[in-house]
Amino acid sequence: MINQKVSVSVIVPVYNGAEFLEKCLVAIFASEHPALEVIVVNDGSTDNSADIARSMGAQVLLTGRPQSGPAAARNLASEKARGDVLLFVDADVVVKPDTISKVVTVFQSRPDISALFGSYDDNPGEKNFLSQYRNLLHHFVHQNSSSEAATFWAGLGAIRSEVFAAVEGFDCERFQIPSIEDIELGGRLRSNGYSILLDKTIQAQHLKKWAAVSMLRTDIFCRALPWSKLLLTRREMINDLNLKTSDRLSAVLVGICIAILPLVFFIPAIVVLIPLLLLAILFLNWRIFSFFLANRGLLFAVKAFPWQLLYFFYSGATFVLCWFRYALPRYLGFQKGEDISGIRIVR
Repeated sequence: MINQKVSVSVIVPVYNGAEFLEKCLVAIFASEHPALEVIVVNDGSTDNSADIARSMGAQVLLTGRPQSGPAAARNLASEKARGDVLLFVDADVVVKPDTISKVVTVFQSRPDISALFGSYDDNPGEKNFLSQYRNLLHHFVHQNSSSEAATFWAGLGAIRSEVFAAVEGFDCERFQIPSIEDIELGGRLRSNGYSILLDKTIQAQHLKKWAAVSMLRTDIFCRALPWSKLLLTRREMINDLNLKTSDRLSAVLVGICIAILPLVFFIPAIVVLIPLLLLAILFLNWRIFSFFLANRGLLFAVKAFPWQLLYFFYSGATFVLCWFRYALPRYLGFQKGEDISGIRIVR
């Protein structure tokens, strides 16, 4: 039996999440191991998210201004939380009955672990293709990455409260909209000597519905752009998650394909290189396409291929643009280079 030495405060930031919040909270309150408290931070919602949370027994906090962002919302809750561990759960995430139990077990049995996170499961709530594709991609990446993580994920992530306080929480000044505030926090945790575990057994269902425009906007402006800037200004490159060597090489090959296209008008024979490059990309990513094939069938895997190519294109293009903006001037000696790492050594 799990003893009660490690208590857990569950923190759920929400902005207009009435569509999902009830399912999220029902699952949390139905956990095998009860949380010490469930804190919902209403970030200026114009729907009835706060009423739903109160009616279900959650403690409700209000941010100081509308849409302060999830970083500020989580920080606010952490100041009120009484638990030894802060478990962050997004409002569109449905935990499993044993999620909190697994979190408690890790922190009780592994005093060396300061933070942990899990992943989405392979059963997304939305059934349209893009939602299935995005969530299965997330699941695959997390399930095939190193357990000794170099980052953090706040969609379903936990951290010891004293560690969270020591590194001063999320950077809510720099990240006032949902972005890479959790990735940046993970970098600071590692820089200060704290260990982060990617526990692949901790999974939850994601309810979010993705559409093409919202997905591209989020991926480019809230993920690829700030993450590229962060990597370049910290002068580090991890080989894990979706930044593995095969991913970077795939982005390069997609770039070569696009560069070749205009040359076809002048050198028609060069067009034969394009299918060879595409086959090379397919070979580099055979594991994920095998995963799509096994879980959703051939048609799904075929439909996913052009979306993977698009992903490699805009991820690579964004990184190159950021390199010209932040890294090249430093290498040429024109400037020292902007440092936005925000790393603060606390021990």
